[in-house]
Amino acid sequence: MIETLLVCFIAGAGAGIGTGFVGLSAATVISPMLIAFLGCPWYESVGIGLLSDVLASAGAAYTYGKSGNMDLKNGSTMLASVLVMTVVGSYFSQYLPNQEMGLFTILCSAAMGVRFLVSPVSKPSDRFLRRSAGRRTVLSLLSGGAIGFYCGFMGVGGGLMMLFLLTFLLGYERRIAVGTSVFVMTFTALTGSAAHFLFGNVGDYVVPMALCMVFTLLWSLISARWANRLSPRAGGRVTGVVLLLLGVFMLAEELGLFPGV
Repeated sequence: MIETLLVCFIAGAGAGIGTGFVGLSAATVISPMLIAFLGCPWYESVGIGLLSDVLASAGAAYTYGKSGNMDLKNGSTMLASVLVMTVVGSYFSQYLPNQEMGLFTILCSAAMGVRFLVSPVSKPSDRFLRRSAGRRTVLSLLSGGAIGFYCGFMGVGGGLMMLFLLTFLLGYERRIAVGTSVFVMTFTALTGSAAHFLFGNVGDYVVPMALCMVFTLLWSLISARWANRLSPRAGGRVTGVVLLLLGVFMLAEELGLFPGV
C-alpha cells in the first residue's frame, strides 16, 4: 500500500505539474509509471491516466479561463474537429508504427523546450494579430484535425501536440495556448477514458485510480495557478525546463530504462 501511495503521488505530481504548466496529457506520465512500478496492464494504465487527465485538465482550464487566458471560441471549433479525427486516428492506428509516433513526441517536446528557453513566447505573434477571424477558424479546424488523429492513434490527450500547433502555427501566447489546450483536452480525455472503462478492466484498479486522480488534480491546480502568476517571460523559461525534462523522461521510457516497461 505504501508503494502504491508513493508511486501514485510521484506520478500524479509529475502529471499535474505538466498539465498545469504546459497542457501535458496526464497519461503521458502516469501510464508508464503504473506499468513499470505497479505492474498495471497497459490498457488499464492508460485508462487511469486519461481519467486523471479529465479532472486535472478541467481544473487547469478553469484556472486559466478565470485569468482570461483561454480562447474559448477557437478552442470550441478545434474541439469539434479533434473529436471527429480521433475516431479516424483510432482506425488507422492499427496500420501505423508506434515507434515513429513515439519518437515524434519526444523530438517535439525537446524542440519546444529549447524554443521556450531560448525565446519565450511572451506575447501573441504578429501573424496571430494579423489574421482574420475566418482564417483563425480554418486553422483551428485543421489543427484540431491533426491533433485528433494523433490522439486517436496514441491513445492520449494530445496536450503537447496542441501546445506545439497553438504556439508555432497559430501564434498564441504561451498562457492562452495552454489554457485553450487543457480546455480541449478535458473532452478528449473524457472520451478516451470512457472507452477504456467500457472495453477494459479499469475498475479492478480502484485504489491507484483514485490516488492518481486526486494527486494529479491537486498538482494541476497548484501549477496552473503559479503559471498564471508568473510573468510571460519567466513562465516561458519554466515551460522550457518542464518540456526538456519531459523529453528526457519519455526518451528513457522509449529506451526501456524503466524496469518492467
